[in-house]
Amino acid sequence: MSAEHTSRIIGPILRWLHPGISLARIEQVQFVVRKMAHVSEYAVLALLIFRALVNTTRRARFAGAVLITLLISGAFAASDEFHQSFVPSRTSSVRDVMIDITGAILGMTIYGSFVHKRIVSAKA
Repeated sequence: MSAEHTSRIIGPILRWLHPGISLARIEQVQFVVRKMAHVSEYAVLALLIFRALVNTTRRARFAGAVLITLLISGAFAASDEFHQSFVPSRTSSVRDVMIDITGAILGMTIYGSFVHKRIVSAKA
């Protein structure tokens, strides 16, 4: 899913939706879509890792499981970017690692808000 490959998908869709769209605007939209994909992928990954940790270690504390989840997600993001440095059509970026970690934090924040809401409604 390099920029070269996603432009083959996003560009035609944008041209179909808005025939007069400029190349610069297509590149901007493509950039935003690609970065949002990073965020959403790592939010889901963090939720899956967290669920695995909590379900395999019954005594896991919430904060500890969240910290371990974020560390695993960050390590996976860094290793993925390292791998991309060897793929000719891809580039590696520390910024992408930070975006990925932000996605993992977002996933944990969303999960935490649901848990907090459930606890508050159970006490009421």
